[in-house]
Amino acid sequence: VFFFFKQKTAYEMLRSLVGSEMCIRDSMGRTRLDRPPIKTQASKDKFVILLKNDRAIEIPEMFLPSYTSNKGNYCISLGNLCKWLGDQAQELGVDIFTGFAGDEVIYDDNGKVIGVATGDMGISKSGQHKETFTRGIEIVANQTIFSEGARGSLSERVIKQFDLRKDSDPQVYGIGYKEVWEVPEKNFHPGLIQHTVGFPIGFKDYAGSFMYHIEPNQIHLGYIVGLDYENPHLNPYEEFQQLKTHKQIRKYLEGGQCISYGARALCEGGFYAVPKLTFPGGVLAGDCAGFLNVFKIKGAHNAMMTGILAAENIFNRVSSSEHRAKGDEIVEYEDAYKKSKVYEELFQTRNFKNAFKWGIWAGLIHGKLISMIKGKEPWNLRNNVIDCSKTKPQNQFQKKEYPKHDGVLTFDLLDNLIKTGVYHDHDQPSHLKIKKGLENMPEISYKKFGAPEERFCPAKVYEYIVNDQGEPKLQINAQNCIHCKTCSIKTTSEFIDWNVPEGGGGPKSVSYTHLTLPTIYSVQISVVAVSLKKK
Repeated sequence: VFFFFKQKTAYEMLRSLVGSEMCIRDSMGRTRLDRPPIKTQASKDKFVILLKNDRAIEIPEMFLPSYTSNKGNYCISLGNLCKWLGDQAQELGVDIFTGFAGDEVIYDDNGKVIGVATGDMGISKSGQHKETFTRGIEIVANQTIFSEGARGSLSERVIKQFDLRKDSDPQVYGIGYKEVWEVPEKNFHPGLIQHTVGFPIGFKDYAGSFMYHIEPNQIHLGYIVGLDYENPHLNPYEEFQQLKTHKQIRKYLEGGQCISYGARALCEGGFYAVPKLTFPGGVLAGDCAGFLNVFKIKGAHNAMMTGILAAENIFNRVSSSEHRAKGDEIVEYEDAYKKSKVYEELFQTRNFKNAFKWGIWAGLIHGKLISMIKGKEPWNLRNNVIDCSKTKPQNQFQKKEYPKHDGVLTFDLLDNLIKTGVYHDHDQPSHLKIKKGLENMPEISYKKFGAPEERFCPAKVYEYIVNDQGEPKLQINAQNCIHCKTCSIKTTSEFIDWNVPEGGGGPKSVSYTHLTLPTIYSVQISVVAVSLKKK
């Protein structure tokens, strides 16, 4: 088993999770493993409706939906967990190649997936080979598992190549912002889990915050905004900064220090947006297929379990096949998924997200109802509109003005960007390009929609330079990119083509974690053929 990861194993990971130790140990399936790096047990669940002027309504825990209960769970840093998982995998004989980015899907003459190719390295902005030029390599395998996380670049290509969304809803997304704070002991409550809705964004758009208190003295604070919002003037980053000024958030952060920042798109489509999972030569696993439970805001457990289901069914086919499953479509994996707890969990919450199209209050009441009847409602709420199509022209809204940052509780975006540790070699081709045939979209975005990419990008990658004639030109600062993928989702007509940069480039926030990041597993039980990539 060869495991490709474009960063070092624990890098580019800022997300945290709440889960059970048994879930992690059972999913690994080996009693010989060391104890996972988890120690902060969930102590209290809070759900607070934030109002203006520091007012708030806390919902008693007894009235919260059962799905949201974290009794017996642990607050976990996925950065630490992934470092531990990497060590365990290597002890079991898995070859982990870090700093290599999967750049291309390889097909045989019959259109079957036979592996992936890494990107060439050492190419200048002008396209010339530098002294450090290294040709990418082709990794040919009997089966390839794509587990790239939300909006994975290669996953999206195979989904399109094999029309895997033919019978599913289009995937919809949110943008999740995150900061990790070290706080004084008086503000720290080990195991406290708090979720909020309302302030600052209000009750029309789908948005909310989460806060985990994780030992020794860290608060992991995040804010998620659904990318189906209509107002192009909305700035999700500034909304996140304003969240921290509310008393119910501020009281935990005062006197503390923000040590990490990051952002990442996440799948919100749920059950109906999961595509077909298998195709000749490979499968989809993890959040690139959209296994996040939006109701619980949890998906790492489902990512792990679908990866295990994929591995088990590939192994079974390889073991029983004379040609060792080379290029086969492992349909047993999809069957196993439909019999799994992952499928059951997503089905029970299948209607949660789409009910929020009627507003936050309707969505919350509906969510409480379906949690009580555990998904047995006779209705199905579907969606057929992608997020960028929800954006309305700028002339239908007033511009939003946001307060200045104080540099203590709230921060300018570029000041916060430093905390991501983002790095790309400046002298390389941009990994962010305008799609062919959509070259006029930036101008339409600027004039009709007010250039929303200047606001939803969490790293100030996109900015418009207006010349003396008043004509805008889009400038792409690719070196700032923290790999959230939002630009490939929310730009007008999805005009950005997101590709991987040189291996090793990107954010390096060790404290910030995400389990289903751009990762590709090439599985070959006997021999893995490695060769230089063709020109």
